[in-house]
Amino acid sequence: MAIPSKLLNEGEHVVVSTRTHPKALIGPFLVLVVVVAAVVLLGNWLDEVVQDDVATVLGVVGGILASLLVAWFTLLPLLRWLTTTYTFTNRRFIARSGIIAKEGRTIPLNRISGVDFEIGVVDRLFGCGTLIVTDASADGRVRVNDIPRVEQVQLKVAEELHQGSVRSDDGA
Repeated sequence: MAIPSKLLNEGEHVVVSTRTHPKALIGPFLVLVVVVAAVVLLGNWLDEVVQDDVATVLGVVGGILASLLVAWFTLLPLLRWLTTTYTFTNRRFIARSGIIAKEGRTIPLNRISGVDFEIGVVDRLFGCGTLIVTDASADGRVRVNDIPRVEQVQLKVAEELHQGSVRSDDGA
C-alpha cells in the first residue's frame, strides 16, 4: 500500500500511508449480491416458463447485462479503491490515484498550515473520518474522506509538522 521507494527523494521516509476505509466497498458489494441474486432468479424463472431457445437467448442477454453491471458498479470501484493512496512522508503529502492513467497531488509539508479531522456518526461506527489538509496554495485544502483511524493519522502528521518546524527553526 505504501508509495514505492523509487518515488521518494533521498532522505525521505514514509510517516503514514493509507487508503480509504473498506466501508467504501459496501455499496459495490451490495450491487454484486443483488446482481447475482437477480441472475439466479432470472435463470430459474426462464427454465420454468420460457421455451429452451428463447431461454438461452434471454439468458445470454441477461448474463451480458449482469457482467456489465458488475464491471461498472463493482469492479471499477474496487480498482479505484485499490489504486488510490494517501501518503505523508517527512517532507510532503502525496495523494495518488488512477487505474490506467495516474493522477497525483503533492503538497510539501512546509506549505501545510493545518491538518484537521471530522468524524460523523456513521464514521464513528466504522472507525474512520475525514482528514482535511490545509495549505497555502490557491486550492486551499484537500479533503480526504473515509480515512481509517483518522485521529491517529492526524496526530502522527501533526507531530511530523511540528518536527519539521523545529528542524527549520534550528537551521537543520
